[in-house]
Amino acid sequence: MKKRPVRSLPALAVALACLFAVSWGSTDGERPYQRVVDRLRESGLAGERAHDLLLRITSAGPRLTGSPQAAAAVEESLKLMAELGLEKVHAEPVEVGRWIRGNVAEAFVEAAGARHAIPLAVCALGGSVGTPKTGLAAPVVEVRTIDELDRLGRSLKGKIVFLNRPMDRRVADPFAAYGGAADQRVDGASAAARHGAVGVLLRSLTFRVDSQPHTGMLRYRPGVPRVPAAAVSTADAEVLSALLKKEPTARVTLRMDCRDGGRVASVNVIGEITGSELAGEIVLLGGHLDSWDLGVGAHDDGAGCAAALEAVRLIQDLGLRPRRTVRVVFFMDEEFGGTGGRAYAAAPERAGERHIVAAESDRGGFAPVGLAVGGRILEKVRSHADLFRPFGVSFIVPGGGGVDVAPLVGKGAAPAAVIVNAAAYFDVHHSALDTVSSVHPRELELQAVILAALAYILAEGPE
Repeated sequence: MKKRPVRSLPALAVALACLFAVSWGSTDGERPYQRVVDRLRESGLAGERAHDLLLRITSAGPRLTGSPQAAAAVEESLKLMAELGLEKVHAEPVEVGRWIRGNVAEAFVEAAGARHAIPLAVCALGGSVGTPKTGLAAPVVEVRTIDELDRLGRSLKGKIVFLNRPMDRRVADPFAAYGGAADQRVDGASAAARHGAVGVLLRSLTFRVDSQPHTGMLRYRPGVPRVPAAAVSTADAEVLSALLKKEPTARVTLRMDCRDGGRVASVNVIGEITGSELAGEIVLLGGHLDSWDLGVGAHDDGAGCAAALEAVRLIQDLGLRPRRTVRVVFFMDEEFGGTGGRAYAAAPERAGERHIVAAESDRGGFAPVGLAVGGRILEKVRSHADLFRPFGVSFIVPGGGGVDVAPLVGKGAAPAAVIVNAAAYFDVHHSALDTVSSVHPRELELQAVILAALAYILAEGPE
């Protein structure tokens, strides 16, 4: 019987190395990174700690840019990152505007004939000027589009314009439906004031018909008078619209004491796992720390911050140190136009850094359904689709990014984002309903595990 030759020590070493690599899911015999992803899943889903992080992040309450609550959230976030053992935890300065909502936001349709006054649930739009202390009273004109304002022209002089275009329910993607209606919130006040209107009421941007007004940023145009602008709940928008059909001369009184608070200092909050070989190459996971002030901004965007931080914690707790740096950034001032994202990209600390990926989580803490990635990493991520499918990722499509990471994407970073089932997102968006209790712990944790797996694969593998 012919004997097998005894393997030499070098050959045996190669065989053992191959066996070790297979066990960690990095060569033939098993999907790449399978073992790592399994460990991330087991650790994440067993603890669901992303929701605990969300509670800490939102513990200061609503975090309107420039507010004392936003400053308290910064301190809590720095403390939290340090407690979790992240490296290079620090804050980077951002100068932001401060807008103060005040304590008064009320409106009513004035009594007429035998009809009593009808109260309207309203809130000031972000950045709006206030009304006179005694209020602003004027006839109301209902319109559906910005173009309609131009057609009505000077007939709007001295009137309150009621912008009443609903989000289009026929559009399957809620973010696309929102985008199709948001121009009236952003530009409506200046578009109306250009024709002499004295104020604006906006139908809240949500699919639901309820009593909750939804706020959001407006933008005043240079050279146009700044008039007060408020969102009205969808239920009361329906009431007002029906009334105007019967009483075209109906008048509304609006009172708000919101005001501009000037420029103030704030920061972005940053922590990381420094790369073992390519520390200057960054895989960034981020969300925005600021929020609107009607609720605590749990979905928008406490959940995004919590998912990003939990992803980095999962990698850290498993003792993994990928070749590239995995960094988490809590951006400040997304809601008023992305000041924090621009400041981060332009900061002197970016000298010598190269951002490979910039992933932003800002779609709420709902169940994941897909991934959106851009640029050169799309096909790489698609090659690992089987690793993400158990977490609910049924598609990987071009896209990703967001307001905060857009400056990095403009400099060459590939965008990325977890796509969630956001059918209910605009039920709570920018309203008092955006509470921690509306975020499901397991759904949020699934997002975090996906982000952890994505970040590890992209930080560890070849570019």
